[in-house]
Amino acid sequence: MARRWSFYKDLLPVVVIIGNECNDMGLLTLFKAATLQGMNYHVFVAYAYAVATIILLPVTIFHRRSRVAPPLSFSIISKIVLLGVIGSSAQMLVYAGTSYSSPTLASSICNLLPAFTFILAVTFRMEKIAAKSRSTQAKVMGSIISIAGAFVLTLYKGPSIINGHYHLPLPLQQQPINILNSEDASWVIAGILLIAGYVLTSLWCIVQVEVLKVFPDEITTVFLYDVTATITTTIVCLFSVPNTSAWKIGLNISLISIVSSGIFGKLMSNVVYTWAVHLKGPVYVISFKPLQIVIAVAMGVMFLGDTLHFGSIVGATIISFGLYAVLWGKATEEIEEDVGSLESPTTENVPLLHSYRTKTSDKNPVRNYCKTSKP
Repeated sequence: MARRWSFYKDLLPVVVIIGNECNDMGLLTLFKAATLQGMNYHVFVAYAYAVATIILLPVTIFHRRSRVAPPLSFSIISKIVLLGVIGSSAQMLVYAGTSYSSPTLASSICNLLPAFTFILAVTFRMEKIAAKSRSTQAKVMGSIISIAGAFVLTLYKGPSIINGHYHLPLPLQQQPINILNSEDASWVIAGILLIAGYVLTSLWCIVQVEVLKVFPDEITTVFLYDVTATITTTIVCLFSVPNTSAWKIGLNISLISIVSSGIFGKLMSNVVYTWAVHLKGPVYVISFKPLQIVIAVAMGVMFLGDTLHFGSIVGATIISFGLYAVLWGKATEEIEEDVGSLESPTTENVPLLHSYRTKTSDKNPVRNYCKTSKP
C-alpha cells in the first residue's frame, strides 16, 4: 500500500527550505557589505541574536499560554543551552571566515555540509546504512553528486554566456574570486574557520534532533537557543572587542544588516530549520546546502552585474540531479517505512475499544455458546 502524497510533508518543506537558503545567502551578502564599512563581526553576531531574542520573547509567552506546551525540565534546558553554545560558535566561525573572504567562498565550502552531516548521522545511528537499499544508494550518490557539482561550479568557469553590463558601487559590489590562484594568507585562514564552523553546524543539526525528540516545541526551543546564543556571543565579544566604540552602530548598512539578520536569520531561519529538521531529519535539510552556490551566482548575475559562465550552468545542472536523487531516496525510505509498519501490525496498534470488545467477548461464555450454536 503506497503512502499518500502530502502537501505538508512532501512539497512544503522543499519550498520553504529553498526560500530559506535564498534568505541566508542574501543576509550573508549584506553582512559582507557591512563588514567592508568597518563593522566587527563579533558585535554583529551579538546584536543580531539580541534582536531575535527581544522579538521572540512575546511570541514565546503567547505561544505557551495559548496551547498545552510540554513542560521544561533541567535536563531539557541543559540540552538547549548546549545547542545554543554549539550554534552560536558555528555562526561566529562562519561570519569570521566570511569577513576574511567573501560569501562566494563561504557558500563553496558550505557544500561539504551534506557530507559532514551524513557522517555524523550515521555515527549517531540517525541514518540507516543498507548497501542494497535503493533509498540509501540514492541518498549517498545524490550527496556525492551535489558536492561534485558544487565544486565544478566553483572551480570551473568556461566561456562566458551572459556578460555583466552594470555594477553596483562598492562595498556592495563583489569582485570575481579565483580560489585556485589565490595566494593570500587570509583565504587560508578563512577556509579553516569556515570548515570548523560548518562541522559545528552539522553537529548542531544532530543535537537539535535529540532535543526535539524529548521537547517537541519549536518556538520555545528557538527562543531558549537565542537567549543562550545572545549570552555566549556577548561574553565572547566583550573579551575580543574591548573598544567600546565598536559597539556603536549608526543609521547605515550595518544597522540594516543587524536588524535583517536578527529577524530573518536568527529568528525566522532558525524556526524554519528547527521545523524542517523535526519533520524530515538533518540529512534531508542539509542536502539543500549546495544550492547556496547556485543562489550566490544567480544573485551576482542579477544584482551585481557578474558574468554568467558555462561552468555555472554545468555545475548547477549537476547539483540539481544530485538534489533530486537525495529527495527521491528520502521519499522512497519514508514509503518503505510506512508500508513496513502497515504490513507488520502489533497489538499496540490495535484500537483500544476493539481490543476491549475482543477480550470481553472471549470472557463471555453465554455469547460464545450462542455463536457456536448458530446453524
